[in-house]
Amino acid sequence: MCSVCSVVTPSYDLVILAAGMGSRFGGLKQVQPVGPAGELIIEYSAYDALRAGFTRLVLVIRKDIEADFRATIGRRLESRMDVSYVFQETPANPSGGRVPPRTKPWGTGHAVLAAQPAVSRPFAVINADDFYGAAGYRKLAAHFAASADYAMVGYPLKQTLSEFGTVSRGLCATDAAGRLTSITEITKIEQTAAGARYTDAAGALKNLTGDEIVSMNFWGFTPSVFPQLEKMFADFQAQHAGDPKAEFYLPTALSTLNERGEARVALLQSSDAWFGITYREDLVASQAAIRTLIAAGKYPAPLWGG
Repeated sequence: MCSVCSVVTPSYDLVILAAGMGSRFGGLKQVQPVGPAGELIIEYSAYDALRAGFTRLVLVIRKDIEADFRATIGRRLESRMDVSYVFQETPANPSGGRVPPRTKPWGTGHAVLAAQPAVSRPFAVINADDFYGAAGYRKLAAHFAASADYAMVGYPLKQTLSEFGTVSRGLCATDAAGRLTSITEITKIEQTAAGARYTDAAGALKNLTGDEIVSMNFWGFTPSVFPQLEKMFADFQAQHAGDPKAEFYLPTALSTLNERGEARVALLQSSDAWFGITYREDLVASQAAIRTLIAAGKYPAPLWGG
């Protein structure tokens, strides 16, 4: 019998989707500083995830912004985490040819597929320009330790609205066991004094309370999701290869897998503050939110010490 026994703490991967164009922001919003020492939102995400057991960082980017990322994210994080870079590029279509040239990425579902070569264990998926708070990572790590099901961390709608323009959100529905059953994508949601509202496809104005749970693209998967997404993306690409605006959305793919009975998705809820950078005005609001969290003792300043 051994005289010294050790407990191995499970560790997971954090996949950050950072290949977006930032058209509404008007620039590369993923590298905009929000912290007092120039920290980026990605750094706060990595800090929270690392403390919850996510020890490897996989950045999904475009090849043309690699230099910016290595100069900003890389030099800050590579000494603290195992960092890999993968590229979301225009893929070959199922017939073996090339799809027509396009600058717009193929969407979040394809971005997750791009991470496949760097991922070999349970992993989280988040957006580069969203701040999710520490609780979601802790809940997801606890979920991985107890279940092989996929998971999504959701947030109350009222915590995710912007004062500076409309947003798109995925409204979540659950079954009696609390598992995610569907995500309905709602566009052009605007904040109101009573909650929120949007205009549906028929032109009717619909009100929301603000308490609805929405998807902010914070997911938990095992590597078994890759062959599932690969097949779905091949079908999607065959149907939409000629459409320069078509996107293979991760929430839509997971809703389809759930409806087919091919995946079970636990809905985890976080009450932490969420904020993100969609419009340029959101940058100032995000910087103020970080200052508030630092003042409350949630984060050190500077984030990584002196």
